[in-house]
Amino acid sequence: MLLFAGLWNLVIWPRFWQRITADPRSRDDAGKPTAFLTVHAVLISVSLALGLAVGVLGVLSLL
Repeated sequence: MLLFAGLWNLVIWPRFWQRITADPRSRDDAGKPTAFLTVHAVLISVSLALGLAVGVLGVLSLL
């Protein structure tokens, strides 16, 4: 189950990042990142790190 949860996070979040960066709310008129992009970048980074950690625990538990 840990392996599945880790893989799920590593597959889903990068696709979500693509949608966030394409969203018009992610950049202001000057092209600078907005708080919308910054908050989602932090959330996605944390989720990817946790997904990687859970995936590693899943692999280690199989060994």
